Amino acid sequence: MNTTKIDVTNLDFFYGRTQALFDVTMQIRESKVTAFIGPSGCGKSTFLRTLNRMNDIIDGTRLEGSVLLDGEDIYSSKLNVIELRKKVGMVFQKSNPFPKSVYENVAYGPRIHGEKSRRKLDEIVERSLQRAALWDEVKDRLEHNAMGLSGGQQQRLCIARALAVDPAILLMDEPASALDPRSTARIEDLISELRGDYTIVIVTHNMQQAARVSDETAFFYEGRLIEMGKTKMIFTNPTQKQTEDYITGRFG
Repeated sequence: MNTTKIDVTNLDFFYGRTQALFDVTMQIRESKVTAFIGPSGCGKSTFLRTLNRMNDIIDGTRLEGSVLLDGEDIYSSKLNVIELRKKVGMVFQKSNPFPKSVYENVAYGPRIHGEKSRRKLDEIVERSLQRAALWDEVKDRLEHNAMGLSGGQQQRLCIARALAVDPAILLMDEPASALDPRSTARIEDLISELRGDYTIVIVTHNMQQAARVSDETAFFYEGRLIEMGKTKMIFTNPTQKQTEDYITGRFG
């Protein structure tokens, strides 16, 4: 199945007078893992945040072009941004659990969206922690403060928290960059397990990680999308010299 989930056309993005993204056009496929790679400061995280309007919270930002999610313009004035962010979950580079219990971290989103039934919340918490490969480690510690978990567990808790509101899309901004190799492997395994059930977009500075977990890869350089295609092709037979130079380590 190659249905387009997100369709971006001629996107320009500005921080004040500084243009950060130039004429980005891409299609992100449903139920696939798409990786964004490129050197630091190339615009990949900024672009990721345009997909759920997280840049809106920064003063003076401006976007031109269109971003369609299932054919709907997410920058339309009629769009409910809270509903958008329910549909498009986000996991950040630094794990950011709330200073509450493990249970309350996962139940937080469903509660905000109106779920009051304790039985239903119990089900959501268990299911989300299982999906995030964390349930077995925390099922006896649900009332403990989440800040007491290890870094890798905290990041998986943040993934569980994102999954609890049943998103269609999961955005991950360098989700393993602050973790040790073992925790990184757990996050990568988790992405592989979630593939197919969610449309996942991951920003990573680790090219081996992109090669391992993604179906498609997009290479950004200086605010421009240089090339996008199937991950195997991007890593073995890129069409652009800039992509080849970056992948072979000539710069970056």
